[in-house]
Amino acid sequence: MPIQPTVFSQIMSFLPSHSFRRCVGRYDGDRHVQRFSCMDQFLCMAFAQLTYRESLRDIETCLRVMQPKLYHMGFRGRVSRSTLADANERRDWRIYADFAQALIAQARPLYRNEDFGVELDDAAYALDSTTVSLCLSLFPWARFQAAQGAVRLHTLPNLRGSIPEFIHISDGKMHDVKALDLLVAQPGAFYVMDRGYVELERLHALHRARAFFVIRDKRGISYRRRYSRPVEKGSGLRCDQTIVFCGGCSSRTYPSPPGRVCFADPGSGGRLSFPANNFALPAMDVVRLYRARWQIELFFRWIKQHLRIRAFYGTSENAVKTQVWIAVSTYVLVAIIKKRLKLGHSLYTILQILSIAVFEKKPILQVFSELDDTPSETGDEKQLFLLGF
Repeated sequence: MPIQPTVFSQIMSFLPSHSFRRCVGRYDGDRHVQRFSCMDQFLCMAFAQLTYRESLRDIETCLRVMQPKLYHMGFRGRVSRSTLADANERRDWRIYADFAQALIAQARPLYRNEDFGVELDDAAYALDSTTVSLCLSLFPWARFQAAQGAVRLHTLPNLRGSIPEFIHISDGKMHDVKALDLLVAQPGAFYVMDRGYVELERLHALHRARAFFVIRDKRGISYRRRYSRPVEKGSGLRCDQTIVFCGGCSSRTYPSPPGRVCFADPGSGGRLSFPANNFALPAMDVVRLYRARWQIELFFRWIKQHLRIRAFYGTSENAVKTQVWIAVSTYVLVAIIKKRLKLGHSLYTILQILSIAVFEKKPILQVFSELDDTPSETGDEKQLFLLGF
């Protein structure tokens, strides 16, 4: 009778091993490595993400207890705290960054038809960043303020499925708007941003790349109305205009006349103004697109609560970036499994089940079929419903 692989082995079987070997070879990750390979390192760190391990010693203890099962789980090297720490410090973090991009490329078509509240044929992304506070004495490279350290994750999730398609990890001092310089704009795609990204020269670069943006206006940018279109004020809309930026600097950095939609928030009574450069999009859809941007806030909150990116296993820049990219890879891998196995559970529920079932030797579908599908009313479930999970 064949031996049933562990749930952890079945999860890792969804990894594109050829892509991983290509990423390792690109940066000579396994050069001069005799026992503990890059795959062993990835498996250890992915195990830590799935089972919520708190430290390197915690990882070592849990895996050594299951030593007889490790070979069948894919581990080929002996797991030790010092070896894993050295690997995190020395092996190029770009191996795992590139591999995360390979997983994202697999996840993208699986979530292509997800609904996010706006009838839109083109891709739509939300751009924002989140800050993870660090102790400056332990992480001196991650300067943020005079006595505080931090890293900032500049992230671009697809609004269909909240799959991050661009991530840049910087110290806490990098301004949000500089992420636009690193972004390769996709022609025809919509980029939804908060007021922190209002910088006319960079927005015009998006416009020249034939990409579209929806952004919240901020004070200090002067413009005049060129043309107004009629709106249905009962929907909350107040104006749908074509505008021209005024002032010598503004008119030179953004010479093309964009559109502007103004909306009165029925909850607070305040008015929100959204410059946008797509005139074919109905004014109310501009408002809905910006409302969908809230998904990125929920995404940041969710990954901070359920992935290990707030407590780090190493203090060097390489170790921190390695951990973040493997956390992203684990998140995307579980999202891929959810679609390929057609699991109806939320991503939160899937991770909770996997955290206690990784050493079980039963088919992974059986693990989820044994779950009582009683609807949950927890705050996490409500948030993840908004995220489409």
